[in-house]
This record gives sequence, C-alpha cells and structure tokens, in this order.
Amino acid sequence: MNEARTVLVIGGGAAGNAVTLLLRRAGVDVNLIEAKEDWNATAGSGITLQGNALRVLRELGVWEQVEASGFGFGSVGITAPDGTVLHAQDDIRSGGDDLPATVGMQRPQLQRILIEAVRASGASVRLGVTAEITAQDAHGVSVRFSDGSEGRYDLVIAADGLGSTTRAAIGITAKPEPTGMAIWRVAAPRPTGVERTDLAYGGPAFIAGYCPTSDSTLYAYVVEANRDRASIPPESYADEMRRLASAYGGNWPEITEHITDPAQVNYTWFDRMLVEGSWHRGRVVLVGDAAHCCPPTLAQGAALSLEDAWVLTQILTGSDTWDDALFQQYYERRIARVRPVVEASVQIGQWQLDGVRDADVPGLMGRTMTMLRELP
Repeated sequence: MNEARTVLVIGGGAAGNAVTLLLRRAGVDVNLIEAKEDWNATAGSGITLQGNALRVLRELGVWEQVEASGFGFGSVGITAPDGTVLHAQDDIRSGGDDLPATVGMQRPQLQRILIEAVRASGASVRLGVTAEITAQDAHGVSVRFSDGSEGRYDLVIAADGLGSTTRAAIGITAKPEPTGMAIWRVAAPRPTGVERTDLAYGGPAFIAGYCPTSDSTLYAYVVEANRDRASIPPESYADEMRRLASAYGGNWPEITEHITDPAQVNYTWFDRMLVEGSWHRGRVVLVGDAAHCCPPTLAQGAALSLEDAWVLTQILTGSDTWDDALFQQYYERRIARVRPVVEASVQIGQWQLDGVRDADVPGLMGRTMTMLRELP
C-alpha cells in the first residue's frame, strides 16, 4: 500500500480499537469517534477470552498487559447444581500452544488497555460524537459529524456494535434477533480455590457459571429463558439474580452473598445476527458486532470481532486498490469462519431450550474450537 490513506472508524469497542491500532501500525491516518462521552462506560462485568482472541491481542501489542491484568487457565469444569464436580476437561488452545487456552478478565480492564494503546498510537480520537454518511463515490466517503464538522475519508469502518446505525444507514437490513435465552451477570470477589470456569447445568436455570478474572475477582452468570425486560425493574436485579444463584452449591454461596447491588447486575437477552452477502456498501465496511453476533455459549463474541479487525487490516494494507472486489474478499474470508461459530453457539442454546438430553455439546464445541486453531 503506497498511497496515503485516511480512515474513519465509528465505534470505540474491541473491534474499533483493534482495527485502529493495526491500521496505525501500517501508517494509515485513522480518526476514531465514539458516541459515548465516557469511552469505558458500561463496559460490563467480565469477559472470557479464548486463545484465538489472545492471538490477536498479541498482534495488537497488548498481550503482556492482558496477561498481567487477567487470569489464565486451561480447563473447564462441569458440576451438578449442588457443586459436585462431574467432569473436568482441558480447553483447546485455539490461539496456539504458546498462549493460554483461556484468559478471564474484567471487561473494563480490557477496554482500558485498548484505550491506552489507541491513544498512544497517534490516532485522532473524539468522544461524544456520532457520524452521518452524506455521500460516497468510488474514491471516498463524505461524513457530517454531530459536532457540526465534516470530513472526507478513503474508507469508513463501522464498528458501532449490535445496534449499528451505520449498518442501517447504508441499506443493510439485518437486525439482531433474540434466541430465547437471557443472562444475568455480576462481578464478585473470587473465592479461594476457583482456578477455572465451572458450569452447573440444571437447577432453576439452564446454566450457572463463573470465570476468574484476576487473582481476586471473578464474574458470575446465570442463564435462563428470556423474560419481558419491562417486567423486571432494574432495582430488583440483585434480588432476581440472587434468587436464581441461591439454588447452587459449591462456590456459589460465597459468590451469592456479594450479589447485593442492583446497579452492578446486568441482564441481557441472547441475540443472533449474521449479515449475508457482503459486509460493505461502497466504501463503508462493517466489523465486529455490526456484522455478526451470537450467544456467548462458546465465548467467541470478542474473539470474532478482534479477528475481523485483523483480517480486514491485512487485506487493506496488502493492496493498493480499495474496491468492491477487495471488500468482498474480506467478507468471504470471514463468513467461512464466522458462520459455523454463530450456528454452533445458537445450536447449543437451542438444545437446552428444547430439553434435548442426548445433544452432543462436547463434540460440537470441540469441532468448532479445533477449527478456530487455524489462522483466520
């Protein structure tokens, strides 16, 4: 890529931050805007990062900070509702044998690490700003910003998440659809002895699980059938999650006693979406949740978003011509990898909703994670 380029990235989450860092490393002039005034607001309680996510974070140059801030582990336990461990198995190292299979960390910590790296990269960052695409042609995109300024860019990358307004504005009609499940999440102190993710199946919920996120913290979650969110007042969130979690034994009683502040409990429906055909219109390209989303049953949401950024940057920096054929190449390379993950993530949840007792969940998980060991 010999010609100087200017790129606008809309959205400062994992995908937007990652593509900004990678393009800046390649010498591209990047402007990043984020609609929130507080870049790290509502970043969530915790996140499970599989090896293929860690592989991209290493490419971003932030692996050492992630390793120091998070909690690495290599197995998952299956327990009965009373806490009895029924089975423990090693996780597949989807990022390669030189990285942990999994790292759990506090989601705000990951965002902080990425924010600091973006600021250090020399990218232009504006917060509390949104964008409207006013025109585009074969050479670039004209944009008007909510602060009254305007700009012209060689490419716009829409990383503005599940409810992407950019996706809708460029005529892509795909929207997230609920799968029928919902999840309660909370951050809590880590009980002594919690060294991995444990998942309890059965009881009043489909799954009750937790993931260590540092030497002293974890995040816990309970998955149930989705309910009308309007029927659950936010001030009751702690009571509702505590009611469900109190049915579980093992480490759960110690975790449950910390579920007291409703403002620290998050309730979210599981959604699915996969944009078909292409992830671009002209010189506006989708990455991350703006292009696809899936339930966290395989913990691949952030990983797929980070991979999008990595692959798109490779394709952009490897060509002097940015055109429909190049952007379609990005789509075709990603769809072959993203589709099976979305479908497997949805299928695992559907088996639970349907009460299928002989479902081959370990087999489907194993096949999918083995596929993810390959470079994207």
